[in-house]
Amino acid sequence: MPFDRIRRREFITLLGGAVAWPLAARAQQRERLRRIGVLMNIPADDPEAQARMTAFAQELGQLGWIADRNVKIDSRWPATDSERVRRYVAELVALAPDVIVTSGTVSVAALIEATRTVPIVFAGIPDPVGAGFINNLSRPGGNVTGFLLYEYGLSAKWLEMLKQIAPQTTRVAVIRESTAIATGAGQFAAIQTAAPSVGVEVSPINVRAAGEIEHGVTAFARSPNGGLIVTGGPLMVAHRDLMVALAARHRLPAVYTARFFVTGGGLISYGPDRVDQYRRAAGYVDRILKGEKPGDLPVQAPTKYETVLNLKTARALGLEIPPTLLATAHEVIE
Repeated sequence: MPFDRIRRREFITLLGGAVAWPLAARAQQRERLRRIGVLMNIPADDPEAQARMTAFAQELGQLGWIADRNVKIDSRWPATDSERVRRYVAELVALAPDVIVTSGTVSVAALIEATRTVPIVFAGIPDPVGAGFINNLSRPGGNVTGFLLYEYGLSAKWLEMLKQIAPQTTRVAVIRESTAIATGAGQFAAIQTAAPSVGVEVSPINVRAAGEIEHGVTAFARSPNGGLIVTGGPLMVAHRDLMVALAARHRLPAVYTARFFVTGGGLISYGPDRVDQYRRAAGYVDRILKGEKPGDLPVQAPTKYETVLNLKTARALGLEIPPTLLATAHEVIE
């Protein structure tokens, strides 16, 4: 074979390798292991926590992020223990993750204190602007973005539904965590504003532990015609069985913020789909891992709200569900 043909063949082979090399390099870069931290404010063995994590991981998989192939998820479960929150925040930040996903005002505050560079995506904060976490909803700025738990106007809806399902109610206690009073002020203000129009008197029960929940509800129940609004902080989520049991023991109609209270025996709930918040958070994580800045991603309100009714609990309380409320329920538990 002539020498020039051999040289030409070698050149083509080398050229092909040169073209293939950057393609292989780019493929290898796409498969580089990225790191996601997850800080959960409810216990690891809670079914709700597992449902949220499962939804988050499944949505990441749909977007091409597969655990232990091109992404590693480091999760921590401090629940409502503030000391463990700080310790686990330090652990996660030390791992130098590409992004951290969390929920709850206490967790977000601890993360912001620990880092102003690692992107943070929250999957449930009632008032991130009021808490000082972001500049505004449309353009958060800094390293934080995410999804609202609900808007304050929703709080008045809880009161209206309670009066609708239990018309005899003239006194309503709003149970909320002491650690969340700053962000809960807007919620309570919305409820207070709506109270005169439905003929009820409202008062807060601020709690920090399970014992305070029981003491507060028991004291409130000593007077007649009472009802409860149970807000959705991590303490109430962790002790939801206690909340439901106290409402049943004292025969208090109660409105809750999420479905899992009602599936556990609560009367009625209205609020966003909490699991869906973690699916949506996965979408923001995907965009951040692909190069977008959290400060440029707008904080979004929930898109899925649901009403859930427990007819067995209503019968036990001697309540008749209004047909209009029954017709608009997304789920009815017999």
